[in-house]
Amino acid sequence: MFKRVFLFLATNMAVLALVSIVMSVLGVNPNQFGGLLVMAALFGFGGSIISLLLSKWMAKRSTGAHVIETPRNEAERWLLATVQRQAQAAGIGMPEVAIYDAPEINAFATGANRNNALVAVSTGLLRAMDRDEAEAVLAHEVSHVANGDMVTMALLQGVLNTFVIVLARVVGRVIDGYISGGRDGPGLGYYAIVFVLDMVFGLFASMIAMWFSRHREFRADAGAATLAGRHKMIAALERLAQTHGHSSLPKQVAAFGISGGDGGGLKRLLMSHPPLEERIAALRNAAPQAGGARHGIVA
Repeated sequence: MFKRVFLFLATNMAVLALVSIVMSVLGVNPNQFGGLLVMAALFGFGGSIISLLLSKWMAKRSTGAHVIETPRNEAERWLLATVQRQAQAAGIGMPEVAIYDAPEINAFATGANRNNALVAVSTGLLRAMDRDEAEAVLAHEVSHVANGDMVTMALLQGVLNTFVIVLARVVGRVIDGYISGGRDGPGLGYYAIVFVLDMVFGLFASMIAMWFSRHREFRADAGAATLAGRHKMIAALERLAQTHGHSSLPKQVAAFGISGGDGGGLKRLLMSHPPLEERIAALRNAAPQAGGARHGIVA
C-alpha cells in the first residue's frame, strides 16, 4: 500500500514538473492555469476512482456472474477451497468467487482493494481446463489482487487523464494564440484544436497504460507460478494458446482477464496483454523461485 501511495505522489509531482517545463518553454504563465489543474485533477481522477469503487458491482452486472455463497456442486466447492488456500498464501482477504457464462477460456479479478476483491471464471474455462490448469489461472488472478494491480491501474489512469486534459489545453491555447495573432481569450479554433489534441495525447496515454498492463501480466504469471507451480502456469498458458480467440469480457474488466488479443505494429502498443508465447517463454526462462508462497508477490 505504501509503495502505491509513494508511486502515486511521485508520478503526480513528475506530471506537475513536466507541465511547468512545457509552460515555460511555450511562454505560458502557470498562474493562469491554476484552475485548469484543479479541474483536470477532478475530472482525471474522478472517473478512475469511481470506476474502481464500483468495479465489483459493474463486473457482476456486465458479465452476469453468479457469486458462489453456498456451493451447489463439487466444482464450486473446489473453486472456493482453491481460492481460499491461495488467498491465505498471498496474504490477502478471501475474495468473492464467481462463475459467469461465456464460451471462451477466461477469468478476471477486480475490486477496490486487496481484501475486498472478486475472482471470476468462465464456464468455458471450467469445461476446457483440467484442475491443474484451472488452479494456475486462479493463482494468476489472486496474484493480480495481491499485487494491488486494480488500484495501481486506477491511479495511473487518473494521472494520465490529468496530464492529457492539462497539456491539450495549454498547447491548444498557444497554437490558437499564434494562429489568431495574440487575440485575448480562446476562439472557436481553440476548441477544435483541443478536441484533436485530446485524441492525440489520449492515444499516447493509452499506450503508456497498456504498457503497464502488459508488465503486470508478467508479474501475475510469476506470482501464479509461485502459488500453483510454474509447470501448471505454463500448461494453462499453452492451453490458452491452443484455444485462443475473441474475449467477451466487458471493457472495464478485460484488462484483468487471463488472456487478451493478439496483434502487431500499432495494435500491439494498445494491447493489454503480452502475446501468450512471450509469457510462456518468460516463465520457462525464469530462475527457480524459493522462499515460500509469498515470494514474488508484491503487496
